[in-house]
Amino acid sequence: MTRLPNLLDRDAVPPELVDAYDRVASYRNGAVSGPYGILLHSPQLAERAAALGQFVRWNSDLTPAQRETAIITAARHWDAELMWGSHVRLAREAGVREEVIAAVGSRTALDTLEAGEAAIVVYVRELLEANRVSAPTFEALQPIVGDAGIVDLTGLVGYYAVVGFTLNAFEVPPPAGVDPLPA
Repeated sequence: MTRLPNLLDRDAVPPELVDAYDRVASYRNGAVSGPYGILLHSPQLAERAAALGQFVRWNSDLTPAQRETAIITAARHWDAELMWGSHVRLAREAGVREEVIAAVGSRTALDTLEAGEAAIVVYVRELLEANRVSAPTFEALQPIVGDAGIVDLTGLVGYYAVVGFTLNAFEVPPPAGVDPLPA
């Protein structure tokens, strides 16, 4: 049970929040899901987060596989169950290899990953664990994703900080049928 009402069903949204619900849904292919039922308690934050999310998820310079690799790495960092389960499914759909999902999920060494896969995971891990990225990590990733891509990746991680914190702080459970966080 979430700590605040999770406003995912439009028919249950208070009348003063219906317009914000519709604007959030317009950024998210018609759906209000994930942290957005909670974020709607602050309608302006919900709308602005949805606009950022639309960009980093669907319009950035990253490939779908690069994006989903970064998202599952962030989800695992925060142990955000809903984010993990939802994005493992999307990662598979984007072509992320099972070896990547397993290494990220178990927080193990990355020696079975291809250089580009490992570079993304290392970058995200360093950014989240040290609040910085070392020169070797930056220099390994930049030629793979380019200047815009590395900026977009950093923004993606920041966006998913909001998502992960919201899901965890308000105890939003994952839906049935998604992959659980690895033990």
